[in-house]
Amino acid sequence: MVGHMVIRMKSGAVALLMVLLTGCSIHVPADPHGTLGRATDGVLRVGVTENRPWVELGDIGAPSGTEPGLISDFAEQLEAEVEWTVGNETDLMDALDRGKLDLVLGGFLEDTLWVDKGAVTRPYVESTTPDGTEKHVMIVRMGENGFLVALETFLHETTAS
Repeated sequence: MVGHMVIRMKSGAVALLMVLLTGCSIHVPADPHGTLGRATDGVLRVGVTENRPWVELGDIGAPSGTEPGLISDFAEQLEAEVEWTVGNETDLMDALDRGKLDLVLGGFLEDTLWVDKGAVTRPYVESTTPDGTEKHVMIVRMGENGFLVALETFLHETTAS
């Protein structure tokens, strides 16, 4: 009898917890700083550093290349405007870490040294060089997992062959 009572209490507690969490509208994965919510129908803040052909900087206008093209399409899906910031890797990663940027592009590879300043996407494309295969990633603000999942899903759907 005691064993049945404990099981009922545990299952009742689990059911109550599920109801409470549902009512709290908790979203997993979450964005503690609200990147995905702010960017949707808003502004996506993207830092770029030149690394041809992944990111190419011209004299005027938005950057071009593989990654800015992908992110422009991603922003269109979010109905967001893109605010481009050009800089060197160090300055851009500091801005990402401080929350001034949402994403940094620069032809980064999966073994990037910047993992202490941002979250790295899963590799979205591989390229072959004389040194071997390189797996390319993008870097988002640390902890913004909802935004990271949305970006990774877009990249997977867009670049899958």
